[in-house]
Amino acid sequence: MQENNKTYWRGIEELNQSPEFVNTAKNEFSDNPSNDESGTYRRDFLKLMGFSLAAATLAACETPVRKAIPYLNKPEDVDPTLPNWYSSTYVDGGDFCSIVVKTREGRPIKIEGNKNSSITQGGISPRVGASVLSLYDKERYRGPKIGDKNVAWDELDAQVIAKLKTISSSGKSIKIVSNTILSPSLNKAIGEFIAQYPAATIVTYDANSAAAIVEANNKSYGGNALPSFDFSKADVIVSFGADFLGTWLSPVEFNKQYAAGRRLGKSKKTMSRHYQFETTMSMTGANADFRSAIKPSQEGLAVANLYNLLASKSGVSKLSVGEVKDIKFLQKAADDLLASKGKSLVVSKSNDLNVQLIVNAINSLLGNYGAAVNAATPTYYRKGNDTDFTTFVEDVKAGKVGAVIFLGANPVYNHPSGNILKSALSKVDLTISLSDRPDETTALCGFVAPDHHFLESWSDANPKKGFYSLGQPVITPLFKTRQAIESLLSWAGNPTEAYLYVQSAWKSGVYPLQTKYGSFQEFWDNSLHNAVFESNASESVNYSFDITTVSSAIANSYKANEAETEYTIYEKVGMGTGSQANNPWLQEFPEPVSKATWDNYITISQKLATEKGFEQGDLVKLDTKSGKSITLPILIQPGQAYNTVSVAIGYGREVAGKAAINVGQNAYPLIENLNGNLIFSGIVTGLSKTGEKRDIAQTQTHQTMMSRPIVQESILSEYVKSPNAGRYEPKINTTGGPKSPEEISIWNTNGLKTHTYNNHFWGLAIDLNSCTGCGACVISCQAENNIPVVGRKEVLNRREMHWIRIDRYYSSDALNPDDKSVAGLMDRERENPSENPQVVFQPVMCQHCNNAPCETVCPVLATTHSTEGLNQMTYNRCVGTRYCANNCPYKVRRFNWFSYYYNTDFQDINPSQSDLGRMVLNPDVTVRARGVIEKCSMCVQRIQSGKLAAKIERRRPVDGEIETACSQSCPGDALVFGDMNDPESRIFKLLNEENKERAYHLLEELNVKPSVSYLTKIRNA
Repeated sequence: MQENNKTYWRGIEELNQSPEFVNTAKNEFSDNPSNDESGTYRRDFLKLMGFSLAAATLAACETPVRKAIPYLNKPEDVDPTLPNWYSSTYVDGGDFCSIVVKTREGRPIKIEGNKNSSITQGGISPRVGASVLSLYDKERYRGPKIGDKNVAWDELDAQVIAKLKTISSSGKSIKIVSNTILSPSLNKAIGEFIAQYPAATIVTYDANSAAAIVEANNKSYGGNALPSFDFSKADVIVSFGADFLGTWLSPVEFNKQYAAGRRLGKSKKTMSRHYQFETTMSMTGANADFRSAIKPSQEGLAVANLYNLLASKSGVSKLSVGEVKDIKFLQKAADDLLASKGKSLVVSKSNDLNVQLIVNAINSLLGNYGAAVNAATPTYYRKGNDTDFTTFVEDVKAGKVGAVIFLGANPVYNHPSGNILKSALSKVDLTISLSDRPDETTALCGFVAPDHHFLESWSDANPKKGFYSLGQPVITPLFKTRQAIESLLSWAGNPTEAYLYVQSAWKSGVYPLQTKYGSFQEFWDNSLHNAVFESNASESVNYSFDITTVSSAIANSYKANEAETEYTIYEKVGMGTGSQANNPWLQEFPEPVSKATWDNYITISQKLATEKGFEQGDLVKLDTKSGKSITLPILIQPGQAYNTVSVAIGYGREVAGKAAINVGQNAYPLIENLNGNLIFSGIVTGLSKTGEKRDIAQTQTHQTMMSRPIVQESILSEYVKSPNAGRYEPKINTTGGPKSPEEISIWNTNGLKTHTYNNHFWGLAIDLNSCTGCGACVISCQAENNIPVVGRKEVLNRREMHWIRIDRYYSSDALNPDDKSVAGLMDRERENPSENPQVVFQPVMCQHCNNAPCETVCPVLATTHSTEGLNQMTYNRCVGTRYCANNCPYKVRRFNWFSYYYNTDFQDINPSQSDLGRMVLNPDVTVRARGVIEKCSMCVQRIQSGKLAAKIERRRPVDGEIETACSQSCPGDALVFGDMNDPESRIFKLLNEENKERAYHLLEELNVKPSVSYLTKIRNA
């Protein structure tokens, strides 16, 4: 209808029929829109919302999840815009961490540490923090399969039961193959399965085996398990190849303990002393006070010689081994150990039984049992038996095995006998995998009965004797999967819901250990709320040791290999054994020491690389004495033992998701299987260039501080004399004489301050003595703040997006520039690290400067200063001039080159940015658009949430209830966040009382007045 030359619609129906509306609707709701192919369309949004409402709305709390419900009937404990937190448990093989899971509208989006656990004490590792993304991996199985056919659970169960009964009566064996199982309930279910099928037995192995330690403890004192270690009770720590801060046994637990022994202050001026003897520069070695680079063949010799050095001064018999004099710091370590009897600890990663027996004898000789080593409280982190698995493979080859059930294990990939098993599996009548996603072993199985993700499961764990932990589902299962417990019980003829089964197992097994609760329901509710139950259970142990159990003939075989080049196999902090290889957060996680992402490589010392004519990035073929080979790029690693090379496991996946497949090469075949024991080293027979290169994507390519006081450091003896030891007091020389930086600033006029804070003044303090460089903060920040993955090519282009980085610096033989002997050195010479350098780690994020140089140059006021001391970003104002990034002396601002979350090029390689992967996004934080500068916000959304909660209760926030993601996740408690205007806060006391003299600002000569403070690095050297 027209009136006064204006067109009006009679009604909505007439509008719906208009050509303009029809064309627009077709475009917006079409699978192939006519324009702007790279955009995000309403239909995609509705698809995503429909999925989340159907599959991810209801989170589990006190009752098992049975089905999703319409959101019209809102779940009682879900309030839109408010997070829900659930205590649970992370377990991956023998890796354990007690956790708290944050959910929003039923979607798990963040994992943090559970402070109720006395084992992990609120810390996490990078792999724990990243595991939430694995839930949304679109490569996961959608339901059960027989061959390539999708089937119903009833059909799969019927066929499996029929085949199991036939095989059970045929005389052939049934094997359940798994990694270490920490769950008492799952072990109980396996017991019921074996009772139903007596031909069944369980075979346990670990990808990174610790079988020799378990066997040595059994021989030494009858304990068929690992002892508990407490690094906080050791004044002297000696480690032979054990990366206990990064990957060995229980790194989150050990980080807490280690940091406690290294922390200094006004009330504590003593710290532990740490010796590390190793081949590869590990994260633990990087933190040592004294580090010696040794060849793998020297480890047994070094341990035996350490025993002899101690025995000679303790009046006991020595071992018959050749003496070594070229292992640096060994005598000094022996002297310090003797001076700290009963307060020391010696550990070794070696999978050689005799080495572990000698280590036990050393700890016994020093009186460490009952203190730093506690065999009365055994741990169960590693239960794998190398000999049992070797026998299993031989039985499969011989046709003696009728059925194999792979329970969360992938031995075709992560065991050196994987290729043998791969060829022999065709002889097995029934092969079943319970993996929740495709892998190399599952690809060969006839039946797939996919397990839930751990965040969808009812579970439990018993990591130590007397220490129990519960896991509960925090989301309705996304797919038609089923818990492994339920599958095993169904095939055993006792189908039971996992929730009821776990509860029943606790009622009969754990509940009798408690004395506090009057009823089981009360006990269960409290245990579920806290996720932990800890009793004082322990074992009676005889600590008498007989060193003669170490064969003299074998001890005599410990001779250093001088001429031949050796290799060693190690585990990376981020990638681990490769079980989460399809997790792009972990693929892009910078390895703490090498700072490399998206690859494994051959590490080699500069000296050997020069001799061989290798440069970083050269593709080199490594041939071994056993006939195995691998081709990888060279990475020149300071601290690598001369005439050795190292390769990391966890890469080279052939059956996995897009983020994992064909990234790096598989190093598991290089592990030697010697008489059933896995040996993680061997002899190199050839290192040859292929003529090709592969650039390694590193987030840090500079090596040293180039004589600048970036990390300020000193030694303990100097710190005891003067608490401000190592502090650098900057002065600026001008024509009028020396001036303090305080006097020179574009922000200050006649001494007047630009900013005053009458309410809160938020700040962060970082203790460099407690920071081990583990990177848990990097992953935690990524999860909290929706930081995208950019891929290998973009990292090579220096376009990584992490808001927090951990700078790693090596010491250099080019000393202080004021030293006349080195004053003429060029910058490139100062950049050369020492052959065996000291290493420091320094977390760097936006420093939230009070005289911020970024704020003065932004033409659109996108970056401004808050009334509480925060440097704020208003993303919808930013036009991407990048003036602020150019003006930032800390280089902590990130420019968004692409719409990473919506660009299909990135979705193809990064599942986290698919429709399903985007369910992990935190709705409290803006997903930044292309062309925007972003950076650390000091987790302003968490600050506001904490302030609002306090306001509702008509009070001020209490110190500790507001934490940044990085400070909350740190296993060493190195980062302290709080209100610097609150005299009762930890950060105020730390900076003004306990460690006032150690506190400094990064580049304080610039007078930008950061709100982030660092405490000097002190070594006990």
